[in-house]
Amino acid sequence: MALAPLHRLIAKLDKYHGTPPKPFPTDPFQQVVWVNVAYLVDDQRRALAFQALKKEVGLTPEKIVNAPIAKLRLATKYGILPDRFAEKLQECAKIVLDDFGGDLKAVVKLPLAEAIRALRKFPGIGEPGAEKILLFAGRQPLLAPDSNALRVLQRLGLSAIDDRYSTAYASAREVTSSQLGADTPLMQRAHQLLRLHGQDLCRITAPACDRCPLASSCPRTGVSS
Repeated sequence: MALAPLHRLIAKLDKYHGTPPKPFPTDPFQQVVWVNVAYLVDDQRRALAFQALKKEVGLTPEKIVNAPIAKLRLATKYGILPDRFAEKLQECAKIVLDDFGGDLKAVVKLPLAEAIRALRKFPGIGEPGAEKILLFAGRQPLLAPDSNALRVLQRLGLSAIDDRYSTAYASAREVTSSQLGADTPLMQRAHQLLRLHGQDLCRITAPACDRCPLASSCPRTGVSS
């Protein structure tokens, strides 16, 4: 069956879920901290950990690198392996101070390949994570889908289904770039809405197809509208 244009599907998700909140955080170093502040937690607990770090230590690399592990642990305790992730926060701070003069804002302005290579120096930041930082820093129109968003695209037939994550991710990048173009705010909204949809309705098991606003465009359930 013919595939519905992605921008039309995003509009349906926007209408169903509501316009997503502004990305948080958007500062590139704070995004690195966001990833490393708590391990294996949902968004709500990660936000609590981030706020605890902000209150108890601060969010600058100087404050984090000089903070006692016990202070950092007041934030990282929201996830598992709190001592290890307290160390990772200090590692992140040290990298940005030693390699980037304490500021990542210039890094995200580099050409794409250079920016990704620089951001991948940080713990927990692979290529998808680097692309997400660039997306929400407002520098690059890259979807950077997480596993939830990728699953939605695959079920809609918009991304290749492949056991190799890198292949599936590259396929999703290609289709979203070709259909959504260089519109960074639209790509940010698409990232958030597809992720939310994968979490709430298009789940791994027991997807709620009966309530899905994309059902008529999904090969699993309907005919493209």
